[in-house]
Amino acid sequence: MKTAFTVLKVIALTVILFVCFGVAGSVLGHQSDFEASQDAGSAAITLLAICLLDTLVLSYMILRSRWTGWRLIVAVFFIFYGASCFMAQIESAVFITHLPPGMMPRLFLMGLLFATPFSILAVLILGKIGPFGGTAESKERLKMPISEWSWKLAVIGVAYVTLYFTFGYYVAWRNPAVPEYYGGTDPGSFFAQLGNVLRDTPWLVPFQVLRAMLWTAIALPVIRMMKGGWLEAAFVLALLFSVVMVDQLLLPNPYMPEAVRMAHLVETGSSNFIFAFLIAWLLSPRHENVADTA
Repeated sequence: MKTAFTVLKVIALTVILFVCFGVAGSVLGHQSDFEASQDAGSAAITLLAICLLDTLVLSYMILRSRWTGWRLIVAVFFIFYGASCFMAQIESAVFITHLPPGMMPRLFLMGLLFATPFSILAVLILGKIGPFGGTAESKERLKMPISEWSWKLAVIGVAYVTLYFTFGYYVAWRNPAVPEYYGGTDPGSFFAQLGNVLRDTPWLVPFQVLRAMLWTAIALPVIRMMKGGWLEAAFVLALLFSVVMVDQLLLPNPYMPEAVRMAHLVETGSSNFIFAFLIAWLLSPRHENVADTA
């Protein structure tokens, strides 16, 4: 009975997120941009599937969280908005230069309009609105000396840049539709392409290091609040980074061809999945007591 009730809650939250997306798009005049690229029925089905995927991931995270109340609501909003909107759009702002005037601020605002009400309602409907503190946390999680934080953050930065450029070339850039879309060419090898990037856009490496640190910031509350051990935290982070972050690429739009969207979906989803496990492995203790991870 409890499982059936939880399923009903997830279905209700899926509908709520679908409505939140629709309202946010309508308020900002963004809905017509998506509908212009396919018929309304197909767009609605695709968006509903995206909402279901996001709701499943976020519901699992909420139900397995030690936190409750407003502390959990703020954490869910920070994680959801960061993964589904902010991290994607800061890169779009850099690489997609042919958007209509004012479109980019609308995309950031749209994320606020669907993430805010959903975060509040998800915590409430899933029964986690209780006292602020929640259950006791492991005292070992994220407790490290500055020297350990320093080398681990350095490893995270290097790993993200390596994954970004490796998957970016072999999964995305070797698809002819991708360099054509961005006005580039495939020089024929990874190192030649990397040389082109370092010569033409030297700022891209530090920019991706910054994104690695932002991804880490999103990961920290997940690692801190999850009941399970590092593997469960890694599983949730992997779904957040590889599903919630990229599933909106399933929705056709008039600004990016399907072949380019699918290439980026596979590229980003696979590299972020690996990256999430690396963050969890580095930052989560792997020797907690059973009582700490129940």
